[in-house]
Amino acid sequence: MDFDLTPEQKAFRESVQRFAERHLAAGAVARAHAEAFPWDVAELMARNGLFGIMLAEEDGGQGGTLMDAVLAAEEIARVCPRSADVLQAGNFGAFRTFAEYATPAQKERWFAPLLAGKAICAVGMTEPEAGSALTDLRTACTPDGNGYRLNGGKVFTSNSDDASVFLIYCRFGPGTEGIGSVILERGMDGFTLGEKRRYLNGEIWRPLHFDNVFIPPEHVLLKEGGFRKQIAGFNVERVGNSARSRAVGECAFRIAKEHAETRVQFGRRLMEFQGLQWKFAEMRVALDGAQLLLYRAAANAGRGLPDPQEVAIAKYACNQAGWLAVNEAMQVMGGTGYSDDVLVEYCLRKSRGWMIAGGSLEMMRNRIAEGVFGRSFPQRPSRAGA
Repeated sequence: MDFDLTPEQKAFRESVQRFAERHLAAGAVARAHAEAFPWDVAELMARNGLFGIMLAEEDGGQGGTLMDAVLAAEEIARVCPRSADVLQAGNFGAFRTFAEYATPAQKERWFAPLLAGKAICAVGMTEPEAGSALTDLRTACTPDGNGYRLNGGKVFTSNSDDASVFLIYCRFGPGTEGIGSVILERGMDGFTLGEKRRYLNGEIWRPLHFDNVFIPPEHVLLKEGGFRKQIAGFNVERVGNSARSRAVGECAFRIAKEHAETRVQFGRRLMEFQGLQWKFAEMRVALDGAQLLLYRAAANAGRGLPDPQEVAIAKYACNQAGWLAVNEAMQVMGGTGYSDDVLVEYCLRKSRGWMIAGGSLEMMRNRIAEGVFGRSFPQRPSRAGA
């Protein structure tokens, strides 16, 4: 079994590494604490072929694989964690779902500005009563003439303050089979955004409200029966989450290692204390193990969609390893790591969110256990008399 990257993958990784060091390293701390979306980074990435990495060349993309996108995410996040969010928006999540299921007309209408880094698409999934229990969503799309009317709302929609296009999970009918998705544009009649809210990592989100929004047929991405397709596409988002989660751990590890090599206490450099040596050993083992599981999920997907079980295992491992690394890095650095003039505290805040976003650790455990036993374990209570 070959655990090495191909020559092409190595060359691509090195090119992204050079790009990150040249263009992103200097402003990494400032970007981490800026409220505004870094549009300058988005356009720079687009010009350098880092958007649409997995998108077919005929659709304006790079024709690469999921593994290529993971390598790019790792190198960007290792240097500038905030910029890795930009790469995510231009390759994973809604972007990949569009690529898989959009019609040629939909791609022609919405892909161009996304690929150019001049627009981003937000995904509206979570609702006040439908978080991990996503199939409990109530946002409804009902027939009206030659189109539909959308009513409901969404919460915790990342990039909602900056997005011009929104992919909204909604209900066309009862049950899981009744769930699909529609495409909204900012400013459509009846579509409003609530007051700004802030995550722990500093990013802004806004509640989405849909009051009888008319949805023409060309704005429907997936109708009834589309939920399983959407979740299959969403597994790519989870891979991106995993790559960034582990990579911010690498970022914090690198900063803490440099600190331990130079900081002197009690007449000795920190790295000479065995207690700290063991911290770095544990971090290295966790980060390397998680990377192998991440690479397995990405490499086995090729140019298609990844295996859900392999993704769940990778996300769980990467989230845990990333959190271990940033937490221990902060402990090694003491007050310096806790200060916002270095990236470690930002990496910690980012890492904590990824243990919830894209499927919580608890939901990943459930999915992994289902794979182990080869059956589903419904979380809902049994019906009376069943």
